[in-house]
Amino acid sequence: METLTKKQNEVAFLIQKNIEVVNSPFEKTGKLCGLTGKEVLEITKELFKKGFIRKFGAVLSHQKTGYKKNALVVWSVPAKQTEKAGEIFASFPNISHCYERKPAFRNKYNIFTMLHSNDENILSLIKDMAIAASLNDYMILESVQEFKKTSPEYFK
Repeated sequence: METLTKKQNEVAFLIQKNIEVVNSPFEKTGKLCGLTGKEVLEITKELFKKGFIRKFGAVLSHQKTGYKKNALVVWSVPAKQTEKAGEIFASFPNISHCYERKPAFRNKYNIFTMLHSNDENILSLIKDMAIAASLNDYMILESVQEFKKTSPEYFK
């Protein structure tokens, strides 16, 4: 198995943590390890290509953004409609996540959407989504408590 260079390991260590929301986050990360922002991005791309990194994304802190209600809505969507239904669901501004789940949950719920609302009434939003996608088989899993969000650290 291939090992990381010192610089690759430094970049991997830094990008696995929270990255500050600034105009040039990779420039700031680069300064911490003696690289330019461009070099940080090049190393990150290389780590993806080699399989050291599988995904890179933002984590939404629902409560900090003012959302009052959150729900995971799981949908039973016929195979021929999954692409179209996913596009419809993802077009709603209250959706932060929309993805196909394989294997399907309970052998039928194959599209998962994470819905956020500024008020207490999320049911009307879910009904709008169901109408837009012409679907009526779904299950609502409401968030009742959020636990501490931490990501595993793989690089030291």
